[in-house]
Amino acid sequence: MWNLTGGANGGVHATDVTNASRTLLMNLARGEWDPELCATFHIPESVLPKIVGSAEVVGRTAGVGFLPDGIPIAGIAGDQQAALFGQACFAEGDAKCTYGTGAFALMNIGEMRSLVHKAYQQILTRYPNVKRFNALIEIQYRIASALLDGERNRILFGIPAFPSRELSIGCFEIILGNAPYSDYAPLILMNIARGHQYLGNTDAAIDALDRLVNNYPDSVLCPDAYLRLARMHSYLVEGPYYDQAETKQAITYDEDFMILFPSDPKIAEAASGLDRMKRMLGESKIKIADFYFYKRDNYTAARVFYNEAITSYPDSEVAKLARVRLAEVEKKAAAAAQAGGVKKKHFLFFF
Repeated sequence: MWNLTGGANGGVHATDVTNASRTLLMNLARGEWDPELCATFHIPESVLPKIVGSAEVVGRTAGVGFLPDGIPIAGIAGDQQAALFGQACFAEGDAKCTYGTGAFALMNIGEMRSLVHKAYQQILTRYPNVKRFNALIEIQYRIASALLDGERNRILFGIPAFPSRELSIGCFEIILGNAPYSDYAPLILMNIARGHQYLGNTDAAIDALDRLVNNYPDSVLCPDAYLRLARMHSYLVEGPYYDQAETKQAITYDEDFMILFPSDPKIAEAASGLDRMKRMLGESKIKIADFYFYKRDNYTAARVFYNEAITSYPDSEVAKLARVRLAEVEKKAAAAAQAGGVKKKHFLFFF
């Protein structure tokens, strides 16, 4: 690449991921030079070529006697990785062995991070009392975190694989099973909740946060977990016309947060959420009461629900509206009772 693009006269100093991976200096997950490995081998990153993908325009020919200038160079690949691809080893576990100056066996290992996580898990399963237990847990945690954050493995020719957030949740659950009493446990549950929330699994996210606040009540993450629980339940509230079970759950978590952590910096956020959910609950009671009042003339049921609206949030605009409606109910009920006490005379006419 250097010579084809001009060498010392402005040439492109680059190599692709397949060749860079053979140097022992590249981070295989990120497709970048690894600072720690470079330091280990005492090689400054500044002297290394830029790492590029195997299938992209990297440069153009320049100063090559037998080629015209300007031809795009759009493909670089190590011969053995190219052979792996050329022999259709696309699926995890596919392998090939080619013979030439030597015999080269390569295998598609698929999701590399998950494979590494499984390898560490095998060590912990076989040797649960290993001296470096905490170090192994830390490595597993870092792998799961990278998967959760959407870091994608580089597969053949530097092509990025799909994000593996579902896989990360399973990895976190395994770590939690390995070390339920470690310092990582509350953080693991928070990350499990985050993963489920990203995937749209709100119930599963709520379950993870609920496990956190119940099993690790002294964790520094508890305040945030309570707030997240309140917000997640509030997201499930569909409006005042629907069942208010989620509203009540959100109110409970906001109130618990304010009681347990009165000095927390996010107390105002909790108060705002509590106000919104109490208002929603009160409005729901008014909607039910309105139905009985205006549609069914059922004054007893209307009184019950208007009073519930008042008690659910006494010093609010919702409560004021409920009191106005209650006065209307009493007025109409009194008129109906008075009308019911006067007996009407019926006349029969004969022709």
